[in-house]
Amino acid sequence: MTNKPTTEQPSNYNNLEKMSTIELLKNINAEDKTVPLAIEKAIPNIEQLVDVIHSKMKDGGRLFYIGAGTSGRLGVLDASECPPTYGVSDNWVIGLIAGGDSALRKAVENAEDDIHLAWEDLKKYKISDKDVLVGIAASGTTPYVIGGLKDAKKNNVITGCIVCNGDSLLSMVADYPIELIVGPEFVTGSTRMKAGTAQKLALNMISTSVMIKLGRVKDNKMINMQLSNKKLVHRGILMLMEELKIEKELASELLEKYKSVKNVLDFYKKNNM
Repeated sequence: MTNKPTTEQPSNYNNLEKMSTIELLKNINAEDKTVPLAIEKAIPNIEQLVDVIHSKMKDGGRLFYIGAGTSGRLGVLDASECPPTYGVSDNWVIGLIAGGDSALRKAVENAEDDIHLAWEDLKKYKISDKDVLVGIAASGTTPYVIGGLKDAKKNNVITGCIVCNGDSLLSMVADYPIELIVGPEFVTGSTRMKAGTAQKLALNMISTSVMIKLGRVKDNKMINMQLSNKKLVHRGILMLMEELKIEKELASELLEKYKSVKNVLDFYKKNNM
């Protein structure tokens, strides 16, 4: 038995350096297959957080993510993908990482150990009780994230968290904790692996569900997506052809004129076409 947190417990595999390539790949894959099962157990908690985020954002609030290292990068990634995917403004879903944007590429020494730094970062965005703050930390012990949530709660900001250890300090602070217990990593303590995958899956579920509930998707299509490259323009044209039963040339002309699939659909609805 060990008293170590789950994320720090020894790997289920020994002598990794003696494994063949195929053994490494199959064993990593075997571990990865367990991640969705951990997510499934947490769905009721994810549901609660999604509903409160939706409620706040529907009334004009914003969603903030904070984290350090891999967890911080995943939050920034999820936030950065919302504008192009759903056509929302850059300041609607905001991801912050300990050490600032330079930490996305290179670790910033001691940044995650400052318990007051997160709130200083959040104050630059004028975070308020209209918003929701989600802390992401595989260990659930990151001072940057715990300090940020504690300060947020003092200012009546609703908080959630995504962690990969049970009964962590961060879970105890958060209003809506999500615990994704994926077990020991293939490489002991390397939480960029299963823990990181679990966090990414949970973030996908949260932001996607919220955006759908906010009306940023029609049927199963990204009608608000930003037309930032030829592939997305082509996708938009195909959406209009399918939805409106029109020819490619007309769909292309309308998309160029109204700048988004949603705008074209609104035009057609308004004019009963």
